[in-house]
This record gives sequence, structure tokens and C-alpha cells, in this order.
Amino acid sequence: MSRLYEALRRLELNNRESETLAPELAQPAEILNNAMKTQVEIDGAHAAKVNVSPKSRLVALSAPRSLGAEKFRVLVTRLENLRHQRELKSFQVTSSVVNEGKSLVAANLAVTLASYNKSRVLLIEGDLHRPSLASLFGLRQVKGLSEWWAETEQDLTRFLYRLNDMPLWFLAAGSRQEQPSDILQSARFVEVLTSIAAQFDWVVVDSTPMLPIVDANLWSRLVDGTLLVVREGMTPINILKKGLESLDNLKLLGVVLNDASEFDQANYSYSYYGSPKKK
Repeated sequence: MSRLYEALRRLELNNRESETLAPELAQPAEILNNAMKTQVEIDGAHAAKVNVSPKSRLVALSAPRSLGAEKFRVLVTRLENLRHQRELKSFQVTSSVVNEGKSLVAANLAVTLASYNKSRVLLIEGDLHRPSLASLFGLRQVKGLSEWWAETEQDLTRFLYRLNDMPLWFLAAGSRQEQPSDILQSARFVEVLTSIAAQFDWVVVDSTPMLPIVDANLWSRLVDGTLLVVREGMTPINILKKGLESLDNLKLLGVVLNDASEFDQANYSYSYYGSPKKK
């Protein structure tokens, strides 16, 4: 909550300096207090049935007994331990460039937090340039942030989808946006995100890559930390350094090494979960 409070305060100060403070924007402390006192209605969110194939890499759903799913459970445990050491409720999942698997990691983490930890989770498709989470879950023509932005009177909770009756709610990007930064920098979005986030245990944002666009930096101002995905043998070190330097509020939680060299997964599944050999 502190990072969102800082974002609201920064918007307030900027508006004061330009003497264009919007009369409808409440004070940051007032917004946060109302969010903590008032239960935002999310029970009326749309129900959505996830449709993933057995071969999907969304292993938290398609193969919960696999080595990959177990690794996400380990990562969730580490995140839970980390939140005992510092304020941590929301985080973005990003990468240095495209095709490193950030969306897949974000989706698996959100599902694991909801199904394994039984936490109330909000998963946000924060990459409005190249959204991919909706299709990963098998959802088609899902309205989201873009449509909410276009319809100024709409309540954002009407664009939430509860997935498979899990304690997991999904906010899609919606139609592709030409200037997503207009949304992420707006007082309107920060205010509504603050109110909604108060109703969840975790908020997971599938952000954009750090380069070459600015969105990951804008998300870093709204969340409590950043989880970085690096694909083995693909991520250029110089680009990775430049990407990290581009974030104003990095607060790095850790690095997920994707597609790491590993021992045989089938052997793991058989030896750990398989039936005992007959004597």
C-alpha cells in the first residue's frame, strides 16, 4: 500500500505545482483510509472458465505434480517469507527484452498463490502493448483496462474475471493501447488501483519488458517490488544492465532463471510421485 500512497502523493504534488489539482481527486490519505474501511464488491465479477491444454506450460494448472509446478511453489514460499521482512503485497514480473517468459511466470505464480497458498490474488495484464495473458488462459475477446479507460464512468471491478472459482481474479489489458503510459500515469488509475488492491492478499502484474518502452518503470512506481525473468542463453548482459538502470524504483525481489539446464523432469516425476516398485 505504501508504494501506491507514494504515487498518489506524487500526483497531488505535481498537480499543486501546476495549479491544476482535479477537484474530484481525493487526498491520498483519504483514498487509502476509504480503501481499508470499505469492502469493494468483487463478488459480482464475471466468472471465467480457464481452458488450457495438457501440454500448456501453465504447469500450475496443467501439471500440478510436475517439477515446474513444484518450483513455483518454492518461489511462492520465498515470496511469503520475504513479506515478513519487508512490506510486500504487489509486484511486477518483467524481463529485459521480449520472449523471456515473463507472462508465463506471472501466470504460474498467480495460480500458485491462489491454489496452493489459498490467497486472494489479483492478476493484472499490465502489458498493454503486447498482451498475452488472456490467450494463455484460453480467454477470448475479454474487455479490460483499455475499455475501462475509454468509458470514464465505469467501475473497474466490472472488468474483473474470477478464474475457475479459485480465489484468483484477472484484469485483462483489453484492446491494444497506443499510449498505455497515459493510463499508468493518471490519477484516476492510481486511485482505483489503490481501492481494489486493498481487497487482495497479492497483486501480480505482468508488466512489459524494461526496454525499450517506459511502462515497466511506470509500474515500478505503483508496486512494492520487481521480479526479473531471465532466459538462459538469451538475455544480453548489457541490455539487462540498461534495463535495470531504467527503473526509478527497482526494489528487486529476485531473479527467475527461465529454461535453465535441468535434470530429466520425467525422472523427477517418476521417482518422487510415482508408485512404489513391486517387489
